[in-house]
Amino acid sequence: MKADHFLDATGLSCPMPIVKTRNAMKEVNVGEILEVKTTDKGAKADLAAWTKSGGHELLEQTESDNVFTFFIKKG
Repeated sequence: MKADHFLDATGLSCPMPIVKTRNAMKEVNVGEILEVKTTDKGAKADLAAWTKSGGHELLEQTESDNVFTFFIKKG
């Protein structure tokens, strides 16, 4: 999937991936996609819940070599 913006939150522990994602979304225009990479296992549930509560859309979520990748469309 092609993203308009990218955030590398690998190596960060909770709650920093959410904090960094929230801050990055301020730079994203409505309808654009932010790709977030993180190694925090808690982010699987946290980012999904944050995305929904913020009115955004989680388009895709993958895991490869202990790196979680999220594609979030700004609502």
